[in-house]
Amino acid sequence: MRRLLFILSFFVICTSLFAQDVETEQDILDAERIVKGYYDEYNIPGMSVSVYRDGEIIWSKGFGYMDVEKKIPVNPAKTLFRIGSVSKTYTAAGVGVLIQRDKLDLEEEVQTYVPHFPEKEYAITVEQVAGHIAGIRHYRGDEFMSSKRYETIDEGLEIFEDDTLLFEPGTNYSYSSYGWNLISAVIEGASGQDFLSFMEKEVFEAMNLNHTMPDYAYKEIPNRTRFYIYDDGENIEAPYVDNSYKWAGGGFLSTTEDMIRFGEAHLSAGFLNQETLDRLMAPLSTNDGESTNYGIGWRTMTGPDGSRWLGHSGGSVGGSTMFIIHPEKKVIIAFAINRSNAPLGDLVGKLPVVFID
Repeated sequence: MRRLLFILSFFVICTSLFAQDVETEQDILDAERIVKGYYDEYNIPGMSVSVYRDGEIIWSKGFGYMDVEKKIPVNPAKTLFRIGSVSKTYTAAGVGVLIQRDKLDLEEEVQTYVPHFPEKEYAITVEQVAGHIAGIRHYRGDEFMSSKRYETIDEGLEIFEDDTLLFEPGTNYSYSSYGWNLISAVIEGASGQDFLSFMEKEVFEAMNLNHTMPDYAYKEIPNRTRFYIYDDGENIEAPYVDNSYKWAGGGFLSTTEDMIRFGEAHLSAGFLNQETLDRLMAPLSTNDGESTNYGIGWRTMTGPDGSRWLGHSGGSVGGSTMFIIHPEKKVIIAFAINRSNAPLGDLVGKLPVVFID
């Protein structure tokens, strides 16, 4: 009797696993059809897609070229893309590390950690700055296309530190990459370390993000993609830019597989405890109680099926990126493109549904 029960149990388990494998294979086929259609329709030079489900990367593939001229294909494990504002989410992990070490309090005014930052008409807290409700401005004019090399975080602050706030902190939401410049200065003040050194040791190395690094414009970086813009129906080389003025706000390179590893570390307590994860991911509200759908470097999004996703998009000169996680289903999706202003809406609207149905 025991032998019969064992055989039946084994049969049920094998049947279940087979069904899961078939479902996964079909999901991958559906996803590949969607991505290939997108790649062809929009004449994308190169892109990478990686998907995590059931505790592992179930699909990771490159499309097109990291270097169109030399016909070097995209490798999702190695090709480095500009991830733009996904850098904010990476930096938020550093904020979390300092919170857990009792070195950083989000409720403190920024001058607690950056004494030389000019005081404004109103006090501004670290949380308000990180959540885009402090009133710090975003880019103006051609600042987004800056080619100037900034040697320090403090030099980058000089771009906006003397400007007046756009509004009384807490009364409104206004997205600001420069706010995250200030957050990088806060991290330096709280940790006593250079921002990039801190991130490389306490976040990138700690999470085994072996293919994530600053986008040093003046260095030859192996596996860094070429960058493109779309002009009159053609992919042409993007203008030279130097992102050293905004490391935390949009200056990192990464692979889609490293983005998956980063996401996996945030699906449950481990790298950060649950209290810290909840604090970073919970959307802030303005003073009148209206949700901003943005926490500390994490945006809350509603999927096509109405489900809750967390993550961030990233737009760079020569880069378009999306990184999202579904906390309940334990699904992570990352895709990166080596061209500016690629229309991500089609992928965001179709791809997640495939893997959570």
